[in-house]
Formats: sequence, structure tokens, C-alpha cells
Amino acid sequence: MITRTDIGSIVDNYDPKELAIGTLGSHSALNIFKGAREEGFRTVCICKEKDRIVYEKFPLVDKLLIVEDFSELLNNSLQEKLRQLNVVLIPHGSFTAYLSTEQLTESLYVPMFGNRELLKWEANRDSQAEWLRKAGLRLPKTFKNPEEINGLTIAKLPGAKGGRGYFLASSPEAFDKKFKEMHNRGLLTKEDRSRIHLQEYALGVTVYPHYFSSLVYNDVELLGVDRRYESAVDAIGRIPANEQLEIQVNPTYTVVGNIPLTLRESLLPKLIRMGEAVNKKARELAPPGIIGPFCLETVITDDLEIYTFEISARIVAGTNVGIGTSPYAYLKYGENMYMGRRIAKEIREALETEQLGKILA
Repeated sequence: MITRTDIGSIVDNYDPKELAIGTLGSHSALNIFKGAREEGFRTVCICKEKDRIVYEKFPLVDKLLIVEDFSELLNNSLQEKLRQLNVVLIPHGSFTAYLSTEQLTESLYVPMFGNRELLKWEANRDSQAEWLRKAGLRLPKTFKNPEEINGLTIAKLPGAKGGRGYFLASSPEAFDKKFKEMHNRGLLTKEDRSRIHLQEYALGVTVYPHYFSSLVYNDVELLGVDRRYESAVDAIGRIPANEQLEIQVNPTYTVVGNIPLTLRESLLPKLIRMGEAVNKKARELAPPGIIGPFCLETVITDDLEIYTFEISARIVAGTNVGIGTSPYAYLKYGENMYMGRRIAKEIREALETEQLGKILA
């Protein structure tokens, strides 16, 4: 396990005047790079050849490092290069999608903005549920295996998969049928059956509030909210019901984009308290708790009950809707504040007040 002392020794050898912000070229990288540039940092992108066009068309990257696969981030030579460039890595969904928790916590000797210990809690759905329940949040019921399903249930894979291969089932028989269909479509493997997480489907609007936990200011900020646009489940409503029955469509939940959302103000007190409670419990589970961005994935029912079905203890792609600004970031900071810039601002202020070791792991 890489310790904060290990990372502190690396940071001690960095040139603070040449500090750079880096991440994988994917997910929310443009958000991160734009914010870094606006706070005066150099930027470093670890990118696949097929994706470099994005970072050439949006010129926010000072140094582009081309790799064949993101797993090359574990190579000693690439890590040495990043340390020479004084890079602080900003983790996002592609880190946990392409690398295991063990690799990130045991083999990545480059300073990260965040708490590596919390990655273990986020990656394990049982641990995640324990964390959220201990924080006092309401969670949907879960099922240990498909044979227990007795109502509408959503089947999910662990990790940041962007909804790919998710499906609904209301009985063990429906689960078996739909799993087979997903397997035949190449969306799931046979091994996935034992890894699938089964959760009661709470009927309501999906709402994803974005928070920022600041160790510099000892505060939790609500900076934005989004909804996901998921294919094909969001497109199925354009097909008449009789046609749906005729073709027996089995939609999945692959995320293709995000939609900004402004909530009724009466919901804000509860959502703010939920973010603070989750962070307070994180400080007990894995000190110093959440560092920087996190997101609660919730459903709000028609009687305004809020169910939390997941947490991401890092920047989420939904924050991309706020690039430039979002209503809640604007209310707190005025113009031109969003998650990518808020990350860079925290690093800048920690650097200036000699608290860098507090926010890096």
C-alpha cells in the first residue's frame, strides 16, 4: 500500500513553481485541463493515439504523452516521466475503469489529488452501501442473488462502466432471459453473472448532485447537478407501446451524455446535509475523508423521498455540463467556476499556504 508518507517524499522533490496537473485523456479531462489552465498550471495528458484529435482540437494540453493502453500508467518509465514533469494526477472514471483498485493503491507512485484509501470503499458495492447507510442515507433494497428478485430490479456491473450492460428484471426468470440476451449481444460475459449487483429499482427522477470537499477551507460545497441521458432506455419512449411489445426490446443504460438540472430550492437543504454526512463518515472510515470532488447518485420519488444508490468519490462526467459555470457554482463564486477549476483552485491555494501534503495521496 502506497502511504501518504511515500507521496510526501515525492512531492518534496517537486519544483512548486513548475507543478503540473495531469490526467488520462478521457471522461472529464477537458474539464480538468481547462480549470488547470485558468489557475495558471501546466497540463499533461496521457492519451491513446485514437483520441489525440480531441486534445489537438481543444488546445488545453501542454504535454501529450501517447500510450497504447491506459494500463501503461503503471510502467515505471512513464511514472518517472510524470514525476520529472512535477505532475499531480486528477483521478476520474477511466482510472477505475481501466485499472484495479489494487493497482492504483499499490503501484502508482505519482501524487494524486484525492484519497486512495476511499477507492476501496467506492469499488466494493457492499462497502459503499455500508458507508452510505452509516451516513444516514436511504438506500434501495439489494438482493444477494437473482433467485431473491421479487420486484422490479436493476442489474449493474461493478465499477465505472457508464451503464453498459445494465438491465431491468422483475423475477428470477426475467433475469435469466435478459442476462442471456445481454451476453448474446456481447455486453456481458458469463463471468459477469456472479459479479452483478442487484438493486431494487426506485421509481423516480435520477438526480446527480456534484459536491466538492475542501480540506483547505474545511467545507463541503454543492457545485452542480445533472441527469444522465442513457441509450437506449431514454430513446424507447419514442417507440409506441405496441411496437415495443412486438419487437420485445431489451434496452440498456449506456450513458451517452449528461443534462444540466436545476432543482426546486426546497430540496437543497436535504441534499446539502447528505453531502456533509457522507463526508463526515468518510473521515472516520478513511481519514482525512473525501478530498475534492464527489457525487451522490440518487433517485427522487414523487413524494420527494431521496434514495441514494451509489457514490463516486472523484470527479464525475456529469460535471462537464457546468464547464464555464453552473447555477450553484455561480451562486457561491460568481462567473467562471466549475469542477475542473475548483480542483485547480484548491491545489493552488494549498500550494500557496503550504498545505499541499494535506490534499495529495
